[in-house]
Amino acid sequence: MSTAVAPDVAERLRSAQRAARQIGLLDDAAKVGLLAGIADEILAQTPAIIEANAADLARGDAEGISAGLRDRLLLDAARVAALADAVRAVAELPDPVGRVLDERELANGVRLQKVAVPFGVVASIYEARPNVTVDITALALRSGNAVALRGGSAAQSTNGALIAAMRSALVAAGVDPGGIQSVDDLGRDGARALMRARGLVDVLVPRGSAQLIETVVTESTVPVIETGAGVVHIVLDESAPLEWARDIVVNAKTQRPSVCNAVETVLVVRSAADRLIPPVSDALIAAGVTIHGDAEVQQRVPAAVAATDDDWATEHMSLDLSMRVVDDLDEAIEHIRRYSTMHTESIITADDANAERFLAEVDAAVVMANASTRFTDGGEFGFGAEVGISTQKLHARGPMGLPELTSTKWLARGAGQTRA
Repeated sequence: MSTAVAPDVAERLRSAQRAARQIGLLDDAAKVGLLAGIADEILAQTPAIIEANAADLARGDAEGISAGLRDRLLLDAARVAALADAVRAVAELPDPVGRVLDERELANGVRLQKVAVPFGVVASIYEARPNVTVDITALALRSGNAVALRGGSAAQSTNGALIAAMRSALVAAGVDPGGIQSVDDLGRDGARALMRARGLVDVLVPRGSAQLIETVVTESTVPVIETGAGVVHIVLDESAPLEWARDIVVNAKTQRPSVCNAVETVLVVRSAADRLIPPVSDALIAAGVTIHGDAEVQQRVPAAVAATDDDWATEHMSLDLSMRVVDDLDEAIEHIRRYSTMHTESIITADDANAERFLAEVDAAVVMANASTRFTDGGEFGFGAEVGISTQKLHARGPMGLPELTSTKWLARGAGQTRA
């Protein structure tokens, strides 16, 4: 029994359900061909997509959107080509549907198999991220699902052009185009409808700000896979090599500051503070970063601004970074426990014992030693693309790819057996 939603949305979702039944039965070769067609159509529609994106950018500029939001929204020819490449990468991945996860035979001869099956209709609510429109659609179709999208008003024109291109590819492949649905035109009412469409939406994945994710988690009546904001930390311990510390911190902050796996707080063990803070800070400042430092950081970095208590819990998503001196690894881990959003945490160290302790004790979806937090990404993990980065502990955790968009069912094959 579905929760009452607006008739227009309900009809779109019922259309998605009908298409999901067809998509779920496509074999591997058909799904590969379908995604290849989508990639080709996205490339063919590059001028129209960029034109639509320009309209969104112009509207955003007039409304004073932030630099970080504008960067996530921007599509140029290279980024459109990257979207098509991501679709092709997903197509090359193994089909997750039909995998045998468990197999046994009962004493009475009934044979059991636990197999991976599509969810059905996967919905996503997200903000100003045109890449998500393509990534989630490609992952949903490759895993045999239909998709329902709410991509936010800031990217409405861009998402419309991308969805039109992808639905055109479905038609060309003989697949029901109802398998890709959007409620962007309905604004927040569309988002609320997706959250309440129990029985019509099988799983909902939010991506975006902490506020958006909290709203979806608390207000939804449909099952939600929670993706989290990224208050991401890097710890520099007493043995951290300067070159590693400098290069990794600068990369993690500046390579793309507007994304959830960019570092937001650097914790420096006091015994390494004099050695590491000045050169690491110099490199950050040279890259345009504003350092929000505690009193000890400010003593060593005159250009640093004073950190506030709120800074430790802030996902800046900009060229701002919080930096604090801690007594030891114990205090660093305690700081992370207090402020972490359980997304990604990293330590830079030459001490194997410290590295292994950090990996074992820190609770996050991804815990790293001596690597940039920017690697927490479905593409970098070899998933081709990602649905999101789950920070919850049920069903899926960390970057979510194709297997996380499947559920399971048991198949039982008998020969007339009855239970005594």
